[in-house]
Amino acid sequence: MRQSLKRATEAQRHRGNKWFGALCLCVSVASSGALAQQLLDRVLARVEGTAVTLSDVRAAVGLGVASGGEEMALQQVIDRQLLLMEVERFPPREPAPAAIDAEEAAIKARAGASLPSLMQATGLDERRIRETARETLRIRAYLDQRFGTDVQVSDDEVDRYYRTHQDEFLRDGLLIPFADAEPLARQRASAERRQATIDQWIADLRTRAEITRLPALQTPAR
Repeated sequence: MRQSLKRATEAQRHRGNKWFGALCLCVSVASSGALAQQLLDRVLARVEGTAVTLSDVRAAVGLGVASGGEEMALQQVIDRQLLLMEVERFPPREPAPAAIDAEEAAIKARAGASLPSLMQATGLDERRIRETARETLRIRAYLDQRFGTDVQVSDDEVDRYYRTHQDEFLRDGLLIPFADAEPLARQRASAERRQATIDQWIADLRTRAEITRLPALQTPAR
């Protein structure tokens, strides 16, 4: 009887050890998941006190509102935050629901089949994606309102653009004569001038704003 009791005790201890091992494994997996989430959400910068996290940057890249490596994409997200602050100061007309629908569809199309995994990895949801579409339209309208849609350029600037971008004016491998290419060259020279003006304005915004870049190892955003 003692032997039966001893065997039963040992079997119970063995089951207890297995249960404890399984519990430790679950805790370990949960801890790893929490650590991964913390690393994903670490703060990369603060713009006027607002945190920009790694997940913000990855979401922006995945949705096509930023591009490039982490450093380049982070700068674009910071600039976008600065633009949104300016939009709030001088708001343009609210975009129409149909326009937001179209921009939202374009964003989702850029994300493609990776959208579900992007949403899961970064915490994006449908509301945030739609808000991103709305913000994009508001920024676009604000820039059009502030800088116009068509910047006047001189004939010399058009000629210079044509000469320095000849790869854009090829047809069947041959350079299109300037007389034929002039309308397109003028349009692109105008767009280039406008973008240069906007880039300089954004650079000025950076110098006036309180922007803090944080070290790579940073506590999670709260």
